[in-house]
Amino acid sequence: MATLNQNWLTEGLIDFEYKRYLLLAYLQETSKHFDEKKLYPKLSELVEHYRNLKIFSERKQSAVSDFPKEISRLDFEQFKVEYRQMFEDDELLKEIDNIVEFALPEMEKQLGLGKELFEEVEDKLAVFPVGILPLRNEEGYFFLSDFPKRLVSVYYYMLSVFENMEEKFRGLHTKFLFSYDISVSQSYESVKYKLIEQHRQLPNPATYAVEFKHSYPLPETMLPVAKRSLVRYITVSGR
Repeated sequence: MATLNQNWLTEGLIDFEYKRYLLLAYLQETSKHFDEKKLYPKLSELVEHYRNLKIFSERKQSAVSDFPKEISRLDFEQFKVEYRQMFEDDELLKEIDNIVEFALPEMEKQLGLGKELFEEVEDKLAVFPVGILPLRNEEGYFFLSDFPKRLVSVYYYMLSVFENMEEKFRGLHTKFLFSYDISVSQSYESVKYKLIEQHRQLPNPATYAVEFKHSYPLPETMLPVAKRSLVRYITVSGR
């Protein structure tokens, strides 16, 4: 399986053709996963690699613009002073620049495919509450329904919030509980009551259903997309 080390750009042999080979092999593997309708972990890996390259490129440009300059020519007729940049790339940096210049658009194309797949999957699901929601919704349960397979997977969830100096993030920690076949006798409400009986510490749990109209790989696609959609639903609805 082709993978890219986090420091793939600067570690090992710094050679354009070699790095090009590594990158294209990785992107080919990523494309294969997307063709199989598998989003993760390849999509999150790709986002991180792309972000690292953008940060590297932007910081290098900033370092070049901030580098001291020396006077190259004095034009007393025009009262102009011309400067020459003292920072000059050596061959190694030029090679890295060539690699970055090639890699960014290639990664952008692959990210576009990943985004299309994510939107396709997200368009095939619906999120809604099961029963009456309590005021506290930081933890509870959700039902992930794969209608074509007539299968429901039940998860316990806990919503967490963490922030840095710029943004606030919400994450959803989940624990698989059990699964069951869809039937008339096994409604969401009846399963919710069973959960309440089995787990007395949550007498009135927040409970949601995430229904998929089409089947996708569960761990690589359905579950991560369901989690993100549920976080957005809870946040937007304010419930």
